[in-house]
Parts: sequence; C-alpha cells; structure tokens
Amino acid sequence: MATERLDQPRDLRRTLRPHYDPEAFGRLSEQIARFLGTARFLVYMTGFIVVWVVWNALVPESLHFDPYPFIFLTLILSLQASYAAPLILLAQNRQDDRDRVQYEQDRLITDRNQAETEYLTREIAELRIALSEVVTRDYLRAELQRLLDDMEERSPGRRGR
Repeated sequence: MATERLDQPRDLRRTLRPHYDPEAFGRLSEQIARFLGTARFLVYMTGFIVVWVVWNALVPESLHFDPYPFIFLTLILSLQASYAAPLILLAQNRQDDRDRVQYEQDRLITDRNQAETEYLTREIAELRIALSEVVTRDYLRAELQRLLDDMEERSPGRRGR
C-alpha cells in the first residue's frame, strides 16, 4: 500500500462521467442565446418552417415525410425550445454574475471617490481657516497707512507747521 505524497499532484482518475469545461460550455450557451435573440434567427426559423410545410403540403404524397398535422415538425420545435430555454437561462445567469462583479467594483470605486472627496473637502476647509488668519495685502496696506499717518502726526516737524 503506497502512501500518497502531498508534494506531488494526484494521478488522474478515470470516471464514467464525461468531463466538460464549464466556462467553454457557458461561452457557447451565451453565443447560442445571443443568436436566438436576433432577427436572423427568426428569419431562418420562419424559412425552415415555411419550406417544411410547403414541401409536406404541395409535393406528391409519396414524397411527404411529415403529413398534415406536422407532428414531426412539432416534435422538432419542442425539442429546440426545450434546449433553448435552459441555454438562455444559463447565459442570463452568467450575465448576472458579471453584473454582480461589475456592481461590486463600481461600489468600491464610488466609496473610494467619496472618501477622497471628503478628504479634499476637509483639506479645503482647513486651508480656508488658515487663510483667514493670514494677513492680506489690503489689510497690510491699511495698517501701514495707519502707521504712516500716526508717524506723521507725531513727527516734530509737522507740529510746527
């Protein structure tokens, strides 16, 4: 009895179950669902049904392969619908998953932008507060003018005139 080594990958096991790649199958289902939702598909399907009905209604009876109630055509359309519905649902689920991831990324970006905006708002408020304490040019001119006027009033040469 050989012990399994944890530092090496396991041997592949043979199973009766077929292996498929879920991503490849999902991409294929999206392509099919995308095609089923086009006008081209409707035109092709309509043409197919018209040819089927015209062939089985107008050609000699010996060449009919699906006579009037067109039961075989009904079976084919039912089979097509039974496969189309799950493929469309699979494609929608995959799209929902992508939308959910995109929504989460958008939410994170929005949160980051909001945090940055709040930070910048606080910084601007701090700058405004700091600037209110800074001497402005007009204030400095007014103070210098007041000092000059005071000096001129106190100067000895000015008193005698």
